[in-house]
Amino acid sequence: MMANHLYLVDGSSYIFRAYHQLPPLTNRHGTPAGAVYGYTAMLWKLADKLNKEEGPTHLAVIFDASGKTHRDELFDQYKANRPPAPEDLVPQFPLTREATRAFSLPCIEEEGLEADDIIACYARAAADEGWKVTIVSSDKDLMQLIETRDNGAEIDMLDTLKDKRIKREDVIEKFGVGPEKVGDLLAMMGDKVDNVPGVPGVGPKTAAQLLDQYGDLETILNSLDEITKPALKRNLTEHADAARLSRELVELVCDAPLPQPLDSLKLDGIPAEPLRAFLEDQGFKALLTRMGGGSKSAEEREKSGDAKTSAPMLDPGPAEPPEPDEIELDRSQYETVTDMDALDRWIAEARHQGYIAVDTETDCLDCVEARLVGVSLATADNKACYVPLDHVGSDLLAERPEQLDKEAALARLKPMLEDDAILKIGHNFKYDLVLFAKHDIRVAPYDDTLVMSFDLDAGRGLGGHGMDELARSRLGHECIPFKQVCGTGKKQITFDEVALGPATEYAAEDADITLRLWKRMKPRLAKERVTRVYEMVDRPMVEVLARMEERGIKVDRDYLARLSKDFAEDIAALEKKIYAAAGEEFTIGSPQQLGVILFDKLGAKGGRKGKTGNYSTDVTELERLAGEGMEVARLVLDWRQLAKLKSTYTDALQDQINSKTGRVHTSYSLAGAQTGRLSSTDPNLQNIPIRTPIGAKIRDAFVAEPGHVLMSADYSQIELRLAAHMADVPQLKDAFAKGEDIHNRTATELFGEVTKETRGKAKTVNFAILYGISAFGLAGRLEIERSEAQDIIDRYFASFPGIKNYISETLIKVRETGYTTTLFGRKTHFPNIRSKMQNVRAGAERAAINAPIQGTSADLIKRAMARMDAALHDAGLDDVRMLLQVHDELLFEVREGKEEAAAKVVRDVMEGAAGPLLDLDVPLDVEVGWGANWGAAH
Repeated sequence: MMANHLYLVDGSSYIFRAYHQLPPLTNRHGTPAGAVYGYTAMLWKLADKLNKEEGPTHLAVIFDASGKTHRDELFDQYKANRPPAPEDLVPQFPLTREATRAFSLPCIEEEGLEADDIIACYARAAADEGWKVTIVSSDKDLMQLIETRDNGAEIDMLDTLKDKRIKREDVIEKFGVGPEKVGDLLAMMGDKVDNVPGVPGVGPKTAAQLLDQYGDLETILNSLDEITKPALKRNLTEHADAARLSRELVELVCDAPLPQPLDSLKLDGIPAEPLRAFLEDQGFKALLTRMGGGSKSAEEREKSGDAKTSAPMLDPGPAEPPEPDEIELDRSQYETVTDMDALDRWIAEARHQGYIAVDTETDCLDCVEARLVGVSLATADNKACYVPLDHVGSDLLAERPEQLDKEAALARLKPMLEDDAILKIGHNFKYDLVLFAKHDIRVAPYDDTLVMSFDLDAGRGLGGHGMDELARSRLGHECIPFKQVCGTGKKQITFDEVALGPATEYAAEDADITLRLWKRMKPRLAKERVTRVYEMVDRPMVEVLARMEERGIKVDRDYLARLSKDFAEDIAALEKKIYAAAGEEFTIGSPQQLGVILFDKLGAKGGRKGKTGNYSTDVTELERLAGEGMEVARLVLDWRQLAKLKSTYTDALQDQINSKTGRVHTSYSLAGAQTGRLSSTDPNLQNIPIRTPIGAKIRDAFVAEPGHVLMSADYSQIELRLAAHMADVPQLKDAFAKGEDIHNRTATELFGEVTKETRGKAKTVNFAILYGISAFGLAGRLEIERSEAQDIIDRYFASFPGIKNYISETLIKVRETGYTTTLFGRKTHFPNIRSKMQNVRAGAERAAINAPIQGTSADLIKRAMARMDAALHDAGLDDVRMLLQVHDELLFEVREGKEEAAAKVVRDVMEGAAGPLLDLDVPLDVEVGWGANWGAAH
């Protein structure tokens, strides 16, 4: 008789793996279902192992339940850094639960516990019974559970992607410690994804050495006097409490009651009918065929009443995994170019056919710091090469591989890269332009396949716009992963250390794939009517942003350090006030302790307790209590805000100042925001707060070079102006034409008078309506009853019927076509607009109402940016440099004495950005100011 073998599937991990690895699709109801299909196929693969060697006799799929757990009570910033799930993945979560039940498999989730905790409880309980347990996941936290017992029980893991079992020896190879010490190791390492603090400067190698010497975390922290390395000793001393907190956060709950008994997880085969019905409902024909039967015909569905009745989308997506335009790629044909004659041959071919794909390889991701290591070229499918320029040996004793002289090769490439008769094709080409600019090469003309993909498919739910993702979803091809050639962890090398053979395969493939993507996407631009937004809005931005990133902006490190010190003192002062108001000292960052103070000691009313028995102290609860006059709640809100500003900005920005330039070089993304707005990272300068005096101080750290000032040019109420034009609202157009205060005009229309209170309400309503707000939402913002909010909305639409018509027409169009468009033709797709889930559909509708307005605003500032340098040059102002773009604002560095001249050019370009393509019914207005720093320029 086969011994009991329990498989515990980490369902949440499965979902994300399926989402990122399989081609996307929509089901026959128009709902995104790529992750659902992939998840279903992965479950099928597991089910095939039933009753086979190493296969399960018992199985359960474990999910994360929504809501908070005891870890949120321990640390209110737990998982605070996690980005929200992709928009097209959210509606697929409930469908994966349906898929699990269709297989007649236990689908387990429990409020108050994470999936890892439930898995731990089942694993330990089964091992106590002498069972074998396999955890289907590669999550490092779960590696704490791996063990072999004297009773014959064994707990291992299965990484289905690599089809590899993970046992004790694999954990030791990965971390340098056994599973029983992984919790201590993870506590010291910390985890940026889950926001587990850890100890700064302690990585896996250091943590493993400490654990090998002292045994466990607590012994390490009690033996700090024995540690000889000053920095390590200081970090462990200063962050001992964080390490202990981290240990609690990574500790798995192993003794909670089992939601279902072990015996109930027994497998007796997979009944066909629930599964068949699910596959037919989703339209997964390929999987139905594998079952040995097809789906219902359209006539049968119509007779049974489940035929699709809603209007078809223009681009509804396939009913089953789309057959990608699969390619045949032969890396053996790639050439390593190490002599000048061969390079000349590639250049001649580019001149002959008039286009060539180009990519660069470097020694790091920071384009400002990076060193150019090599260039790859492609002229046809499977016809690509790699030109190594600066590879070194794999160690100090190794000889440099044979390669062309770097400067000589770049001198030969320069005329081709700058030739107007040869189109250069790149992917995320902004990065490459910065690299070439360092060698005085200004690449033009060019196409960028990342920008093409975004302009064609933004929001469509086809996956990301990175080259590897596009190769997978559009070409059915899996590119060589970077880690395959450079390794990972402590064994990772930089690309200049890679041998020329694998380097050629990796780099030439990038150019080859880029060219293939361009051939498929370029014809779509005209066919799908997005040529104008690509050619006249987004493509010109590639070189504009490359120049801005190269320039960077000067930051006063000393000022930031002083500001951090001031913030620390203010935080300490706030803590004293909080302790005085509370009548005792406690850990302010602990929601559990704060809840006891607020509700048990101070007697606040209306406290909400979770399943753990602890009070909620989230921002909504604190704002409610502060509004009721509770001083401790108000002070804690101030403390949290100040602590966040210090850690996120004044501390972090100091580390992001380039050591060579003394400037911060943010990285802009042209595909980061669905509506077309630019986003920035490393650092994110789009979210620096300005509406509070404390937040405004951070902008004072951004300064001009000696003899210069910073100039800010900001569109005034651009979205309201565009709404007046696009919705054709005579009153608003008239107000803007006369230069009136638009919020005063709205206050008069809605409330009959203009006071500070009515103007404030009018301002809220003006912006809220453009975001499709409901009466419930407006009631919350204005702190009024829902009926009163509905009355205000009704009066607003009565006063401005054009706005109501605009909203109705926008929703009708997006339901018919699946997308919205800006005045410049930018499409934003909303696949969830017909979702059967009301909250998902409502979210898509709100976003769709605002997308044409916000997108047009983004298009306008991009058009202004694309024209700016030429306009400044024509005015003899070449030394005026555009440095930053933040929402509706541009920031420039201007030589003292040229402020007025620069301001006129900047204002003229920004106010005229719509023409000659568009003639707006309202004037655009730009506010310009300047000063020694960013804050003073406002």
